[in-house]
Amino acid sequence: MITLTQLEYIVAVDTFRHFGRAAEHCFITQPTLSMQIKKLEEDLEIIIFDRSKQPLIPTDVGKRIIEQSRIILQETEKVNDIVKDHKNLISGELKIGIIPTLAPYLLPLFIGNYKRKYPNILITVEELTTENIVDHLKRDLLDVGVLVTPLKEDKINERPIFYEEMMLYCHENHPLYNQKKLKVKDIATPEIWLLSDGHCFRHQVINLCSFKGASNRELPFHFEAGSLETLMNIIDKEGGITLIPELATVDMSDCRRKHVRSFDDVTPLREVSLVYSRHFAKNKLVDLLWKEMAAAMPQELLSRERGTIVEWK
Repeated sequence: MITLTQLEYIVAVDTFRHFGRAAEHCFITQPTLSMQIKKLEEDLEIIIFDRSKQPLIPTDVGKRIIEQSRIILQETEKVNDIVKDHKNLISGELKIGIIPTLAPYLLPLFIGNYKRKYPNILITVEELTTENIVDHLKRDLLDVGVLVTPLKEDKINERPIFYEEMMLYCHENHPLYNQKKLKVKDIATPEIWLLSDGHCFRHQVINLCSFKGASNRELPFHFEAGSLETLMNIIDKEGGITLIPELATVDMSDCRRKHVRSFDDVTPLREVSLVYSRHFAKNKLVDLLWKEMAAAMPQELLSRERGTIVEWK
């Protein structure tokens, strides 16, 4: 007979792809973990994990069993949520992943208030690329992600929070600095600095201006940054232009704000959402997190109608 404990063990092994780390996570010895999984495989008369591969990977039938096991365990966790709701208890653990182009600007606006309001929620936050957040959500290494949508992932729920404008940041000697009417086509220039590959904001910029980055000979050197702050610092010294999200301007100094411009022909937006697995159990914690984030936003950022969403996928 299959037990919930056995399902927890195979999910842990799939998550960590290592028997030793999975055993540590489950607070048992590795031989005990291996024995229980072996017994489950014998009872079901199938092989769940291909032990000849490194790192460890599930077999085709093993993938299906593990996927269903995750659903079963998440549905079981909902029983605890029902009890907590009945007792009006707000507690638990919430593991949040957030992309680098949001983290330094968004986190300070809400995370402190959320923790002070709900001190019994254990919060951990990790800064990751979108690709890694999606992977971690699927493997239960994260509970929720804060990133740019639409993702178009079948097993991920998207709950939009706000819509921020994509704005130009340019050096004072650049021609666009004094241009009265700024068009999106004006930024399709080899003088544009981009974030490194893997950042969704980079792909939004490329989609917006159809710039492929193949002829950036007018830049003083080739560089793809990992942060928007780095790009702005380089532009301040070396010249050129880049795009920045609206939240990056919230606490910007007056001196630096003089370099920010909006477009006249269109208001390009990026949709920022809370994302989580469709079988996620901690719905109450997610609802409270979403409300706290939305409350921290200026009212105009909550409207989808304020501009045109730029997709990145």
